[in-house]
Order: sequence, then structure tokens, then C-alpha cells
Amino acid sequence: MTEDRMFGVVLTGHGGPECLVWRDDLPRPVPRKGEVLVAVAAAGVNNTDINTRVGWYSKGDNDAADASWTGTPLGLPRVQGIDVCGHIVAVGADVDPARIGERVIIEPCLTEAGGEMRDPPWFLGSECDGGFAQFCVVAARHAYGVNSDLDDAALASFPCSYSTAENMLTRTGLSAGETVLITGASGGVGSAAVQLAKARDAHVIAVTSPAKAESLRALGAAQTVDRTAGGLSALGANAVDVVIDLVAGPQFPQLLDLLRPHGRYAVSGAVGGPIVDLDVRTLYLKDLRFYGCTVLEPQVFGNLVKLIEKGAITPLVAAQFPLHEIGAAQAAFAEKAYTGKIVLNVGPKPEGTP
Repeated sequence: MTEDRMFGVVLTGHGGPECLVWRDDLPRPVPRKGEVLVAVAAAGVNNTDINTRVGWYSKGDNDAADASWTGTPLGLPRVQGIDVCGHIVAVGADVDPARIGERVIIEPCLTEAGGEMRDPPWFLGSECDGGFAQFCVVAARHAYGVNSDLDDAALASFPCSYSTAENMLTRTGLSAGETVLITGASGGVGSAAVQLAKARDAHVIAVTSPAKAESLRALGAAQTVDRTAGGLSALGANAVDVVIDLVAGPQFPQLLDLLRPHGRYAVSGAVGGPIVDLDVRTLYLKDLRFYGCTVLEPQVFGNLVKLIEKGAITPLVAAQFPLHEIGAAQAAFAEKAYTGKIVLNVGPKPEGTP
């Protein structure tokens, strides 16, 4: 492999794991003005990777014409991977060369990409190439230096899940002493939300299976609710101030019943089903506020890095796979038999980096 080439996994179309193809002759990206080149050490596996591959985001029966976060066709082949930890190995014009060698995690929501400001933002591994390859290039503003003793896999577990969770808590304004209910609490975003809500001194109720309840209590949940045995009903009406929902589906009406008047509901996932029943009377008679959460608030990722550096949040790496075993990693992810994240190990630390 020559210096202008790299290895990686590319998405060639929408469908099953056969659409993920290993290549060792991919063009190595070159950083332009304002950009940095990152040698990827580790990359997390996410729902968004699989959803994009299968065309789940499409509202037209998995029509490739709108199967992306932004509702526009993907440029294929595409290197996916929204969770990235690595080291800066080259910089473009107007970027301080002293950043070469810096250990970074990449903000997944890109307001600057391809040399232009983006509104709506692009997402790493969707509208532009991401971390399932030896190298990736991003605007320097989105590569955050991180000073931590955590290993690369641990740091790669943070960017997408934890920033999504922190964004939902920021949008809803969760504060100390309030009660928050978190659905899908054992997944990457859910377990992050448990930790981050606890860090805000909120009373955390985690919806999960009995087998995972103890691990969530260890993360900071004051209470757990069985997601399969009518546990939500036991809480009673008007029991919580905030709902952080990563599931949606048939339980949606119950979640609104649980909210107190002036309660806040935030959603950033629909693994239980994207089409829900809404009694509009519940919405307006209780003066509820709804938040759809995808694009990060400007302060969210910087705040997340500070929490990582202070050791205020704990990475949850459930399993690790080499990059070329991405199919097996995504299969394990889909089984949902773990608490936390699955991470792909991509490459060794470049020579000369601290």
C-alpha cells in the first residue's frame, strides 16, 4: 500500500452486511485549508451506522433517494463511522502545525465540512467519510484535543452516544432534584444519559430489562423499571419531570401520561417503532414541551470533553472487534445483549505521537 492509499471499509449500497466491503486501496484524504488529517485508532459502532446501511432513515420504504440523516442521497461508496478517536498526523493551511500528534475525538455533528459552513450540518460517516478507515479528514474545529488516561477504545465510545445524551439533557434543561425517565437505558445513548443525568444530581429512573438493572444502578440510576412487564404503569401518572426517549413505539402514550404538567419530552431514537399514537389533549392540557434532538447545541461537545477529562463519566466498552470484523461487530450490536458500546479497533498509534 502506497502513502497515498489507505485501508478501510466502504458502504457500497443499502442492504445487508454484504454492502460493507473491505478495501486496502482507498485514496488517503488530504487536509485542505482549515482541516486536519486524523489517523483513526478506534471507532464505535452505532445504531446510525446500521440504520444508514439498511436505509432505515428513508420514509419511502428504504428508498435510497432519502436514506440519510438529512433526507438526501448518500454519496456511495461511503466510509461510515461517526465515533472516532485518533491522532492528528497532518494539517492543512491555517491550522497550527503544533496540533500534529495531538490525541483527539471528533465531534460527530459537523457545522463545517468540505471547506464550507453547513446548515443543516453534515454528520460524520453519513454526508462525508468517517472513521471506519485508516484516516479521516475533518475541519480542525471539530477535532477536540483530549487529555485522558483512557485508552483509544474507551474514548471512541464517547462522541456520538454521549453527545446525543448530553444534547437531550441540555435541550430539556434537566436540573438538580428533578426526576428523569430514560428509555433504552442499557444502550450506548441510554447508559450515557444515566451517567450524565446523575452528574446533574437528577433522580434517574432507567427503563431496562431485569438482567441489566444492576449495571444501570451502578451507573447512577436511583430506580429501574422493567420494560417488559408493565413497569411504567407502576410509576403512576405525573411522576416525572423529563422523559429521555430512545425507543418510541407503543409505549409512547404512557410516557406522556408519566410527565407532570409542564414536563419535557426529548427523543433521539425510535428502535421500538417510528410511528406512534398521540392524544393531542395530553400535549396541550398538560402544557408539555417536545424536543426532537439530532443537531448538537454549540456548547455540548466541549462540555462533554471537560467531563471526560475530569473523569466525571465512565466509558462502557462492552466488546471490541478489529475493523475487518465489522459484520460480526454489527451483528453483536443488533443482539442488544450488552450494556454500553461495541468498538472497532482500527489502527495502532502513529509513530512519534505521545
